[in-house]
Amino acid sequence: MRRIMIADGSDVVRKVGKRILSGLDYLVLEASNSLEALVRCEADLPNVIIVDSTMDGALELIANLRMLPKGDTVRIFYCVVEADLKKMMMGKRAGADDFLLKPFDRKILTTVFANLSIAA
Repeated sequence: MRRIMIADGSDVVRKVGKRILSGLDYLVLEASNSLEALVRCEADLPNVIIVDSTMDGALELIANLRMLPKGDTVRIFYCVVEADLKKMMMGKRAGADDFLLKPFDRKILTTVFANLSIAA
Protein backbone atom coordinates (compact mmCIF):
# COMPACT_ATOMS: atom_id res chain seq x y z
CA MET A 1 0.00 0.00 0.00
CA ARG A 2 1.36 3.42 -0.96
CA ARG A 3 1.82 5.86 1.89
CA ILE A 4 1.05 9.56 1.72
CA MET A 5 1.57 12.28 4.32
CA ILE A 6 -0.49 15.43 4.62
CA ALA A 7 1.53 18.15 6.39
CA ASP A 8 -0.93 20.92 7.16
CA GLY A 9 -1.72 23.01 10.25
CA SER A 10 -5.47 22.64 9.72
CA ASP A 11 -7.17 19.63 11.33
CA VAL A 12 -10.07 20.04 8.88
CA VAL A 13 -7.83 19.98 5.78
CA ARG A 14 -6.00 16.89 7.03
CA LYS A 15 -9.28 15.15 7.88
CA VAL A 16 -10.85 15.88 4.46
CA GLY A 17 -7.68 14.87 2.61
CA LYS A 18 -7.39 11.68 4.65
CA ARG A 19 -11.01 10.72 3.95
CA ILE A 20 -10.59 11.18 0.18
CA LEU A 21 -7.15 9.59 -0.13
CA SER A 22 -7.95 6.62 2.13
CA GLY A 23 -10.73 5.82 -0.33
CA LEU A 24 -8.05 5.54 -3.03
CA ASP A 25 -6.22 2.86 -1.01
CA TYR A 26 -3.50 5.11 0.40
CA LEU A 27 -2.29 4.78 3.96
CA VAL A 28 -2.58 8.43 5.02
CA LEU A 29 -0.22 9.87 7.63
CA GLU A 30 -0.70 13.31 9.14
CA ALA A 31 1.56 16.02 10.51
CA SER A 32 0.31 19.30 11.96
CA ASN A 33 3.59 21.20 11.53
CA SER A 34 6.90 21.11 9.67
CA LEU A 35 8.94 19.69 12.54
CA GLU A 36 6.49 16.85 13.15
CA ALA A 37 6.48 16.07 9.42
CA LEU A 38 10.28 15.99 9.22
CA VAL A 39 10.65 13.79 12.32
CA ARG A 40 8.07 11.31 11.01
CA CYS A 41 9.69 11.27 7.57
CA GLU A 42 13.15 10.68 9.07
CA ALA A 43 11.72 7.59 10.78
CA ASP A 44 9.72 6.29 7.82
CA LEU A 45 9.63 8.15 4.51
CA PRO A 46 6.26 8.03 2.71
CA ASN A 47 5.91 7.76 -1.08
CA VAL A 48 4.10 11.10 -1.40
CA ILE A 49 3.93 14.23 0.76
CA ILE A 50 1.50 17.14 0.50
CA VAL A 51 3.01 20.25 2.12
CA ASP A 52 0.83 23.29 2.87
CA SER A 53 2.51 26.48 1.68
CA THR A 54 1.08 28.53 4.57
CA MET A 55 2.63 26.30 7.22
CA ASP A 56 5.63 27.80 9.04
CA GLY A 57 8.80 26.24 7.66
CA ALA A 58 7.13 24.69 4.59
CA LEU A 59 9.97 25.50 2.18
CA GLU A 60 12.60 24.36 4.67
CA LEU A 61 10.65 21.14 5.17
CA ILE A 62 10.72 20.43 1.43
CA ALA A 63 14.46 21.17 1.21
CA ASN A 64 15.17 18.97 4.26
CA LEU A 65 13.08 16.13 2.85
CA ARG A 66 15.17 16.18 -0.32
CA MET A 67 18.33 15.79 1.79
CA LEU A 68 17.10 12.65 3.54
CA PRO A 69 18.33 9.24 2.37
CA LYS A 70 16.05 8.39 -0.58
CA GLY A 71 14.54 11.88 -0.29
CA ASP A 72 14.87 12.23 -4.04
CA THR A 73 12.34 9.41 -4.53
CA VAL A 74 9.49 11.12 -2.65
CA ARG A 75 6.83 12.89 -4.72
CA ILE A 76 6.26 16.29 -3.06
CA PHE A 77 3.14 18.36 -3.74
CA TYR A 78 3.26 21.99 -2.62
CA CYS A 79 -0.26 23.04 -1.68
CA VAL A 80 -1.18 26.67 -2.41
CA VAL A 81 -4.38 28.64 -1.84
CA GLU A 82 -4.20 30.39 -5.20
CA ALA A 83 -2.11 30.01 -8.34
CA ASP A 84 0.55 32.48 -7.17
CA LEU A 85 3.46 32.05 -9.59
CA LYS A 86 6.02 33.52 -7.19
CA LYS A 87 5.01 31.20 -4.36
CA MET A 88 4.86 28.21 -6.73
CA MET A 89 8.38 28.93 -8.04
CA MET A 90 9.68 29.15 -4.47
CA GLY A 91 8.20 25.71 -3.84
CA LYS A 92 9.74 24.35 -7.03
CA ARG A 93 13.18 25.75 -6.10
CA ALA A 94 12.90 24.14 -2.66
CA GLY A 95 12.29 20.76 -4.33
CA ALA A 96 8.54 20.36 -4.86
CA ASP A 97 7.54 18.19 -7.82
CA ASP A 98 4.05 19.51 -8.35
CA PHE A 99 1.30 21.71 -6.92
CA LEU A 100 -2.21 21.35 -5.52
CA LEU A 101 -4.81 24.03 -4.88
CA LYS A 102 -6.62 24.38 -1.56
CA PRO A 103 -9.23 23.79 -0.46
CA PHE A 104 -9.04 20.15 -1.46
CA ASP A 105 -11.51 19.07 -4.08
CA ARG A 106 -12.55 15.42 -4.27
CA LYS A 107 -12.51 15.39 -8.07
CA ILE A 108 -9.01 16.86 -8.35
CA LEU A 109 -7.49 14.69 -5.60
CA THR A 110 -9.10 11.61 -7.07
CA THR A 111 -7.78 12.40 -10.55
CA VAL A 112 -4.23 13.23 -9.40
CA PHE A 113 -3.76 10.46 -6.87
CA ALA A 114 -5.64 7.68 -8.65
CA ASN A 115 -3.30 8.27 -11.59
CA LEU A 116 -0.26 8.22 -9.27
CA SER A 117 -1.47 4.97 -7.78
CA ILE A 118 -1.83 3.41 -11.22
CA ALA A 119 1.63 4.61 -12.29
CA ALA A 120 3.28 3.02 -9.25
